[in-house]
Amino acid sequence: MAAARARAAAAALEAAASPPRDVVLFRHERDRFFRLAGFFCAGQGLFWTYLAHFAFTALRPTPGPGPGPGPDDPLRPRDHKWRFGFTASCLTLGSLIVAAGCLFPLRAVRQVTLLRGGSEVTISTHGPLGLGRGPTVTVPLRHVSCHAHRSEVPAAVPLKVKGRPFYFLLDKRGQIYNPRLFDVTVGAYRKL
Repeated sequence: MAAARARAAAAALEAAASPPRDVVLFRHERDRFFRLAGFFCAGQGLFWTYLAHFAFTALRPTPGPGPGPGPDDPLRPRDHKWRFGFTASCLTLGSLIVAAGCLFPLRAVRQVTLLRGGSEVTISTHGPLGLGRGPTVTVPLRHVSCHAHRSEVPAAVPLKVKGRPFYFLLDKRGQIYNPRLFDVTVGAYRKL
């Protein structure tokens, strides 16, 4: 009796895991947040670029003794190394902020769809700097692994896709439309 019930449950699960049409498993629209974050990152990039330009053009060492700071002033740039280092630091910081603003939305998942038949999954993300829709990745289900159950993580569920260098992140505030189907398909741990 128990074995027959277990076989019936396994058959029902198998039928549910191979739907006759596309099924949206997860959706979380955060366009406004990523647009604001992209605007902030672009503004920071402009600010640090301007500061680097100012440092490169205005902070030249004085040619010799004259009015102004004396030769023992610690803030007086004595050579071009200080100017080049400060300029490079500003450009590096600005570039890192803009790169983070471009890469983070590409890893935040907008929608996960289990395609007809249940053998492939489509993952949609946000665009760089929050502008527009990001890329849509269609991969076989066997190449997707969820490294933590959705009830175990506080903020985002990490989703690993074989062949991709970083994790995709499913925000816990998003809506899971079919939790049981999500857990046995996309939410399952697989060794990649």
